[in-house]
Amino acid sequence: MESRKSETAKRLATLITGLVECMCFAGVIFGWTSLVYVLKHLKYFENLCKPAANATINQTQDCTAQDEQFSLIFTIGSFMNNFMTFPTGYIFDHFGTTAARLLAISSYTTGTLLIAFSSAATAIMLYPALTFISVGGILLILTNMQIGNLFGKHRSIIITLYNGAFDSSSAIFLIIKLLYEQGLSLGAMFFFISACSIWHLVRTFFLMPRYHIPYPLPPGYTYGLNCPGISHSYRTYEEEGSPKITVANDAQDSNNLHDESALRGEQATIKDKGDAETGTDTKQPPVKSFWKCVFSMLFFWHLIWLSVMQLRHYLFIGTLNPMLRKLANEDDSLVSSYTNAFAFTQLCGVLCAPWNGLILDWHKHRQKKGGDYSGAPDPLADLRSCILSLAITVLQCLAFSICASIPVLPVQYATFILQVLSRSFLYGGNAAFLAIAFPLEHFGKLYGLVMGLSAVVSLLQYPCFTLIKGPLKGDSFYVNIAFVVLMLLALVNPFTVWRECKRRQKEQATRKPGLESSN
Repeated sequence: MESRKSETAKRLATLITGLVECMCFAGVIFGWTSLVYVLKHLKYFENLCKPAANATINQTQDCTAQDEQFSLIFTIGSFMNNFMTFPTGYIFDHFGTTAARLLAISSYTTGTLLIAFSSAATAIMLYPALTFISVGGILLILTNMQIGNLFGKHRSIIITLYNGAFDSSSAIFLIIKLLYEQGLSLGAMFFFISACSIWHLVRTFFLMPRYHIPYPLPPGYTYGLNCPGISHSYRTYEEEGSPKITVANDAQDSNNLHDESALRGEQATIKDKGDAETGTDTKQPPVKSFWKCVFSMLFFWHLIWLSVMQLRHYLFIGTLNPMLRKLANEDDSLVSSYTNAFAFTQLCGVLCAPWNGLILDWHKHRQKKGGDYSGAPDPLADLRSCILSLAITVLQCLAFSICASIPVLPVQYATFILQVLSRSFLYGGNAAFLAIAFPLEHFGKLYGLVMGLSAVVSLLQYPCFTLIKGPLKGDSFYVNIAFVVLMLLALVNPFTVWRECKRRQKEQATRKPGLESSN
């Protein structure tokens, strides 16, 4: 009894500290707008500013080149955040949690120390710094999402909260901005963040597994430094080469695949011998090959869906500071208050993220209501449930783009709210769709591939920024309108999924008479 209580306490400690880690460290680069405000005050890249041709009371210098540098730094950082998902996922899969986290901590600490030691004279250090922080952050959330596997039926909610905490962590740079305005130096704050690596190391050795957390958990499963032998015995599918067997009750628990970015734990399911014996007679349908999935219309239009909306979000974050300055006529206090408002809305990501999962579950259960549901998963109902989620995500991003196109400062409050809603839905919907629409065996590879390819598309944000600052002379209206039109292209994805559902339904209908006649 005592050992059970201590194990429960340990799992709760793992859950809470993991949530804090994701909320305070993993996705801080997306609070870039708040940090740019501080960096401009510290005169980073100010040598690139020139006397303004048409000087005003609030604007005596033309700092277009300075804004371009900050935009390029964020472009590279956000690109690495997505592009490195595939190689870091490979490291996590093949070398385990401890190795991946040690790499994450080293990378993250290097990035924060580079910022701590940087100055206006060495502003170029921001380029590698943000890259290291991005790589470290994505590895931290990858290793933490498997914690949901410790809590059985509740793992979907837990991992969704972790994804939301990742979004909310962008508010950390707001806290840095507010503390800087109270007199704390930027270097001291980043030295403190670097010192938090000790806490990350403690979690790595005492509250995380050496390899992976399997799902479902074997009886008596434990983890941490005090049980290296036991933890080692539960290595995952890829490491042991065990056959993958699915049990109906476990599949029912995993119906909400919104969070299958618990990625490797779910993908690498292990059963004990008793379970294996009960499943050996089950005939598994042939699994679609990885390349057949990649070259399918479902994958192609999903890539377009993700890439277009992600580019819209990245461009908005990267250009928010110059846009606010233009709308506020260079009024520094107004820019500061709107920057704070944007960062505060990012905190709501942890509250908004689970809504998409609720929509998926509600729509799926509505499809099954009144039907003959035996407890086994229904892939067609799962796929149908994605249609509404995908469409709502596009409509949210469309509304966000329309608000961002209106050059009125108070309207930007609505833009901030719609942006955090859309972004929270985007990444959860991405993981859910890939897990539901394609074989689970390929989930990790497809997730890494779609994130990597969308990262390449996200590099277009810098040419867009150059277009705004150059030929358009700081007016982003026409680029915003172009994105509103481009967003309509993303609506093809839910339509494609709807057509695929119709096709599969017809296949099932033609297959049933044959099965009945054979019986």
